[in-house]
Amino acid sequence: MAIMSWRPNVFLCLSLLSLTTTLAVTTKPQKLGTRLIHYDSVYSPYYNSTATTADRFRHAIQKSRKRLAYLEARASYFAASDDARAGLVADETGVQFMANFSIGTPPIPQLLTIDTASDLMWVQCQPCISCFYQHSLIFDPSKSSTYANLSCNSPSCSVSPSDKCDSLNNCKFSLAYKDGTKSAGIMGTEKLTFQTNDEGETTIDDMVFGCGHDNDGLFRQPSGTLGLSPDSISLVSKLGSKFSYCVGSIRDPNYSFNQLNLGDGVIIEGASTPLELFNNLYYVTLQGISIAENMLNIDPQVFKRTPSGTGGVIIDSGSTITFLSTDAYDSLSDQVKNLLDGKLERVSDNDDPKALCYEGDIEKDLSGFPVVTFHFAGGAELGLEIGSMFIEHGLGRFCMAVKGSDLNGSNGLSVIGIMAQQNYNVAFDLIGKAVYFQMIDCQLLEE
Repeated sequence: MAIMSWRPNVFLCLSLLSLTTTLAVTTKPQKLGTRLIHYDSVYSPYYNSTATTADRFRHAIQKSRKRLAYLEARASYFAASDDARAGLVADETGVQFMANFSIGTPPIPQLLTIDTASDLMWVQCQPCISCFYQHSLIFDPSKSSTYANLSCNSPSCSVSPSDKCDSLNNCKFSLAYKDGTKSAGIMGTEKLTFQTNDEGETTIDDMVFGCGHDNDGLFRQPSGTLGLSPDSISLVSKLGSKFSYCVGSIRDPNYSFNQLNLGDGVIIEGASTPLELFNNLYYVTLQGISIAENMLNIDPQVFKRTPSGTGGVIIDSGSTITFLSTDAYDSLSDQVKNLLDGKLERVSDNDDPKALCYEGDIEKDLSGFPVVTFHFAGGAELGLEIGSMFIEHGLGRFCMAVKGSDLNGSNGLSVIGIMAQQNYNVAFDLIGKAVYFQMIDCQLLEE
């Protein structure tokens, strides 16, 4: 019997090699892009056309102070257990930007607050033991063909570790807000559908989320929260390790190009600075502040995070204004006084004796005011022009949109708020541990 020799099919091998090469070239990293809606814009269902500039100023300051208190509480849990962190989420009065998406099959539209300091995505769900008013329809998981409960044995079941299982072995979650708002219920997995920047759709399967059946909240709220922290259960981790957001003028209620992009396909450009993660918060190293290229006399140590978890500098999407530790704030405000005192009349703010406020109009009376620049490790810079440095108070007044974080016994934490990030595409690379700042009109990112 003849023994047949084996010879490879060269054509088949070359064909497979060609196919493999083609797949490697044509497969693109996932990218999800969606519009962001500011709470006070005309695109928001919560837009209040009768609100005055003074009303918006007061609300922005109140929200930012509560946000600071939340961030301080979360940051101070050094090496905290999951039990300690479970009760900490951003209070709903800190809402800044929201994203539209749909959940389930068939898809039910929702409107969620985006939050770089929250982990779990959650929405209100039927049946409601208690539900607050929301603009969109409340999601009913029993009517979705793609919903599944999350087992309490799942690695993702970690939001309520001290009491995480119900009688059917389903994973429970319970989140308590600082203002008394709460959400509790069952965790599950579900299909998400996002409206993209180009009016198309992107779907995400098996997203872990909290289905809140027992909720308490303030009137006129979004449906829940879309967490953008680096935690393993956040949407950021689900889509890879990168995300970016771009925010234009907050003062313009008609600006429509604010956007959020997620996934490893996110285009990242601009100068970068090292990113550090503590308690799932995003920390950066601020080294100094300058006005008109003149460095202020600030010891960089005032921006350092201590081993106990106090201090440091967080970059945040949920605070409107920026907070600086005492020495840095005093140095900056003193320089602003030198530039404006004698030219404009300084006025007091009854709610904040240390606030630096003046009579006048930002655009008219601050024409030619020098750019204030935040300098970060690695050479990255964030330039604050007058629309980012000052905020309208109403009644022909404006105030500096930077405050000292020592109010009410603060621990010296500094927070870079969203006003300071206007007209920048701010990109986060969690694997490379870097934040990128690209000064740009957000509309150009779509083009």
